[in-house]
Amino acid sequence: MASKPGRPPNYYAILELPETASTTQIRDAYKRVALKTHPDRLPADHPDRDSRTRKFQLVNDAYYTLSDPTRRRDYDAQRKLYSRATGGGDPFAEAEAEAGAGGGTGAGGGIPFSWAWNFFTSGGQGQGQGQGQQQQNQNQERERTENEQFADVFEEMLREEGMADQGPGARPTGKFWSMVGGLSGGALGFIVANVPGLVAGAVAGNRLGAVRDAKGKSVYAVFQELPQADRARLLSQLAAKVLSQAVGV
Repeated sequence: MASKPGRPPNYYAILELPETASTTQIRDAYKRVALKTHPDRLPADHPDRDSRTRKFQLVNDAYYTLSDPTRRRDYDAQRKLYSRATGGGDPFAEAEAEAGAGGGTGAGGGIPFSWAWNFFTSGGQGQGQGQGQQQQNQNQERERTENEQFADVFEEMLREEGMADQGPGARPTGKFWSMVGGLSGGALGFIVANVPGLVAGAVAGNRLGAVRDAKGKSVYAVFQELPQADRARLLSQLAAKVLSQAVGV
């Protein structure tokens, strides 16, 4: 049997939202907070990488819950059931404390405990499967969902900034490659059509970037294949744009 999910985290606070937030406000908040907490903004060996990854997972849990009207209704009912007053503290730390108190910290080498996933998928129960295989399948499904959620808003943000095509597939535009190149007005060479493999581009004073041929790939697929430093630069610059726009509203 699946374990009881326990007291729900404050997903509104994690997304920096009031409980009266509209669907549009929830999506906009997810864009901002996901960019703030995305682990690829830190090098793989950074000491805060694990903590940042966990925050990003909680942000995805929050969006998974609040973006769907039925899940949001059930979540709100669970919060009332536990009648928890808003503490005003760090919602990420509070969520970790609740997970630890419930013994759900990603045992068995899986990704950390998710109240949302445990509650809305009945803890990932399976039939005729061993516990290890069941846990592995559950982790893979959750990771796939997180990827799809972020890819959806990531591609929307790049479209809004003119860095992805408006049509199906959201393929990168020249502006995308210029931003990856990074240095004030520098551009990442060009993409050679129909030639697979690596393309070298000289950028603003002898900087070389190597990327796979983007032909036919979505902008998010290309993003995932970029070197870590370029992913970090792209996310940071996109965050600066999105957050400055939010402040200016």
